[in-house]
Amino acid sequence: MGYFAFRSPALPLSTPQYDVRQQNELNRALRLYFNRFDNFLVPYGSFYDTTDQIAVSTTIAYPMTFNTTSYSVGVEVSSNSRMYVDTSGTYNIQFSCQLVNTTNASQNIDIWFRKNGTDITDSNTRFGLAPRKGVGDPYHSVAALNFFLTLKSGDYVEIVWCTTDVGTYLEHYTAPSSPTRPAIPSVIATMVWMTA
Repeated sequence: MGYFAFRSPALPLSTPQYDVRQQNELNRALRLYFNRFDNFLVPYGSFYDTTDQIAVSTTIAYPMTFNTTSYSVGVEVSSNSRMYVDTSGTYNIQFSCQLVNTTNASQNIDIWFRKNGTDITDSNTRFGLAPRKGVGDPYHSVAALNFFLTLKSGDYVEIVWCTTDVGTYLEHYTAPSSPTRPAIPSVIATMVWMTA
């Protein structure tokens, strides 16, 4: 489905006296303009993952993956990690991920963005994680960012991470009880088109 940016309608100039033809032309221009609003869809997508995302090496960068789509209009996930857009424009990308450190030392996780497989300059953020609190009681934290990015139709974005220790990763949690509450995805991400 195509998308477009809105522009003000070309309204006819008014006449000194009431003119039914001029009024009909004005009504037609406004009707066409507002019909475009009725048919306009802003591209957006919302995705999350219900699995742990583990690093097997500290020297490898891992794209965050998504196994569930909540909403998708003009933005879709392909190859598990690539968020593709079908409309050119500037997008607001937001994400949060559940970080966990199971080690006895402080660790870091770096998270950055890739566009069409290439790292985006100056898009990295480092998150520091304290040591675990005890055996079977890891340290938890949430990383959350948003990023503006201009994309062309067919471009894709990935959120990428690496860690200083394989005992630090992105963890999901099944729905807890007492009290009953929702499960915790390892990653939640959204993309919303902002402007052409």
